[in-house]
Amino acid sequence: MHECKCKRSLAGFSSVLFVVLSLVKVFLSQSPEAACLSAEDISPSSNGPRDDDPDDLFAEATEEVSLDSPERQPILSDGPSPAITPVTPVMISPRVDDEDEEENRDTFDIQISVSDPEKVGDGMNAYMVYKVTTKTSLSIFSRDEVCVKRRFSDFLGLYSKLASKYMHMGYIVPPAPEKSIVGKSVHRSSETYVCLCCRYLLRTVKHPALLKDPDVLQFLESSELPRAVSTQALSGAGILRMVNKAADAVNKMTIKMNESDAWFEEKQQQFENLDVQLRKLHASVESLVCHRKELSVNTASFAKSAAMLGNSEDHTALSRALSQLAEVEEKIDQLHQDQSYADFYLISELLGDYVRLITAVKGVFDQRMKAWAKWQDAQVMLQRKREAEAKLQYANKPDKLQQATDEIREWEGKVQQGERDFEQISKNIRREVGRFEKDRVKDFRVVIIKYLESLVHTQQQLIKYWEAFLPEAKAIA
Repeated sequence: MHECKCKRSLAGFSSVLFVVLSLVKVFLSQSPEAACLSAEDISPSSNGPRDDDPDDLFAEATEEVSLDSPERQPILSDGPSPAITPVTPVMISPRVDDEDEEENRDTFDIQISVSDPEKVGDGMNAYMVYKVTTKTSLSIFSRDEVCVKRRFSDFLGLYSKLASKYMHMGYIVPPAPEKSIVGKSVHRSSETYVCLCCRYLLRTVKHPALLKDPDVLQFLESSELPRAVSTQALSGAGILRMVNKAADAVNKMTIKMNESDAWFEEKQQQFENLDVQLRKLHASVESLVCHRKELSVNTASFAKSAAMLGNSEDHTALSRALSQLAEVEEKIDQLHQDQSYADFYLISELLGDYVRLITAVKGVFDQRMKAWAKWQDAQVMLQRKREAEAKLQYANKPDKLQQATDEIREWEGKVQQGERDFEQISKNIRREVGRFEKDRVKDFRVVIIKYLESLVHTQQQLIKYWEAFLPEAKAIA
């Protein structure tokens, strides 16, 4: 039974490793620094390391550990939310227009934390309030440290303001956390929203243009904010937003843009493919979280049954072994719970976050298409005005020629402005995509390493628990 348990643990570990390494392949294969993953490295048929592997993860897992006092470090923090990092340093540059800002820039640090979720009010009027703490040395802030209280709708309102001001310029505005009508996840709670809100603010202030925006500074510093309106999911404004999105989708299909830049064509296809793969992987990880929770429940049930059987057993050695087995299963149940939190907070939430970010990236490409269509419409209208002027000259109507000439000048200016806007948004998108891809690789590298460490720790603990139980099983006579 011990050998069977170990084999199942190793098989489960290898299947999760297959998912993680597939994730590495999807997200890091397009970066210059990415390492090549061979099919042998990610094969799901391999259960554990090979015998000749010098980096055997379980080489030191044969040490006997007492069942009464196991040395076990928690995978996640002891606080209510394993995923929350209360204070995260973010290096910020206030320079926006310099193309070489990544190489030559003055850096400052800003630390933002979201904590202390608090329910205010009762019934239908109840809402959540979060404490937002900002510590910084930036001169654009009036104080080095400030704490404010913010409603969840304030986060949505901030995103709405930033999106209306910057998306049409080609800037990738990080999306705010979604306001769920019905909880979709087994782990969804106020602590989850704390983590999501903190991550949203960190992404926002990391952008050099958004950091200096008056609405961002007011959000982080002002003690009182005007209440954000039109953020309810089922409000009239919410329905209007859905209608506008549908209209934008129809307009997108009607615009036939002759793309002359191969870079934009390649990137659009890349993000379309990335979006599809992200959503598939996110669904798989959500399923993994549910199965891990179910495994935890079944393990706890097995532990209780084993304990009851041990109490009713007359054979002393067998009774003691069953009782010890129940204790091992209880500890394994806790391991499964901890790992399910790691699955959710480390991988699932990050994937969901990047699904929303990819949508924002695709949105700026759509804005570029709109800028191109506006430019083309201005050219068509200018051509019509010139044809109208030619007809007036042919009809010898000098009284209307001046007005026609003025309209031509006006539309010539609009054509020139449309061309400048299109070139500027194209330039901005190139810079934004470069920044996004660097951040994406960095984020996934950090999370994948943390997740692999949690998996390794879980499997090592499982091996140690079963190695310690083995003498009890052999003592049955």
